[in-house]
Amino acid sequence: MTAATAPHTIRALIAPDKFKGSLTAGEVADALAGGLRSAKGSAGFSAASGTVTGTVHCELLPLADGGDGSVDAAVASGFGRRSYTVAGPTGQPAQAGIAFDGVTAVVEVANTCGLGLLPGGKLQPLEASSRGFGEAFLFALSLNPARIILALGGSASTDGGMGMLTALGYRFRDRDGRQLYGSGRALTQIDSIERTALPELGDTELIVASDVHNPLRGPHGAPAVFGPQKGASAAEVAALDEGLGHFVAKLSEAGFLEAAALAEHEGAGSAGGIGYACLLLGARQVSGADYFLDLLDFNTRKNTCDVVITGEGSIDEQTLAGKLPAAVARRSGGRPIIAVAGRSLLPRERWSEIALARVYTLAEYTDQDSSKDPELSAELLHRIGRDIGESLL
Repeated sequence: MTAATAPHTIRALIAPDKFKGSLTAGEVADALAGGLRSAKGSAGFSAASGTVTGTVHCELLPLADGGDGSVDAAVASGFGRRSYTVAGPTGQPAQAGIAFDGVTAVVEVANTCGLGLLPGGKLQPLEASSRGFGEAFLFALSLNPARIILALGGSASTDGGMGMLTALGYRFRDRDGRQLYGSGRALTQIDSIERTALPELGDTELIVASDVHNPLRGPHGAPAVFGPQKGASAAEVAALDEGLGHFVAKLSEAGFLEAAALAEHEGAGSAGGIGYACLLLGARQVSGADYFLDLLDFNTRKNTCDVVITGEGSIDEQTLAGKLPAAVARRSGGRPIIAVAGRSLLPRERWSEIALARVYTLAEYTDQDSSKDPELSAELLHRIGRDIGESLL
């Protein structure tokens, strides 16, 4: 038996995004941490060699990039959760959650009017509304926050934020004076708009957290790029684009002097045009990934760690363009970065473009489709965590 050696501790910061359709960022982090802690030798003593091995200390920091999961990530970092019932994307009641720490509120599209809230999963490209997001926004305003982060991602609607503005008190009427409540179909029916003053907005900073750069309309606009993902046919994409053009024209008539210019702004097309309505209200747009890294104090947390483990559902060209794992790698100060994903479309020779030391994928561990199977995904992440732990010790 060899002489015992002093144990060493590897400190790992586990900072993933969600695996969309499968696990939240918190669930991903928990599964990886469980695997890391079960790595062979991490318990301390190796009977075979008589040596004391190392341990893995895990710090968990579930992340978000301004899309779905933003509220959960903020709550996991210490924000309180507030629940509020809103109208879902097709009007059915939905229990929405916002995050609030006494100063900053986080409101997200996904848990108020997102695709995941459509009854039976049936896509409704013309009928879906952003009204629920506006109701959650109004509830957040009632808490008197210094700022509200508007997390745009996962929307079911393409209504230009008409539904959101309706919830905030704006009145849209057709030519017969009947009130319209906001949907893609209703856009072309707008004849007049009554603006409403919201004094609370004057004292509250509005921040749109999104990494979508599309304008409202046109070949790169919300209907053309994202409409098909929400079930829109080619004819419906054209109708939605025409409707948004009518919406912009009516807003200009109603006194929104920057309505036409803001429609061309990068990010106006995010969340089916909710980004456009937020810009009309004076919101400031920021990179979702970087803003949430600041909000959740990533820089301080990574300073005490030896290795950073990040990840998302798919590592691909969009990751290279600045999605959350790339932002994590950029901020990690030369520490080894390990990525975990459901799948990776990046060949090994391209990992270095975002400083990834290693990429593990669920697809390498199973022949089954884990993308809609939370239990299988968690099991595979546990196995990957164990393998990562053994490679570190």
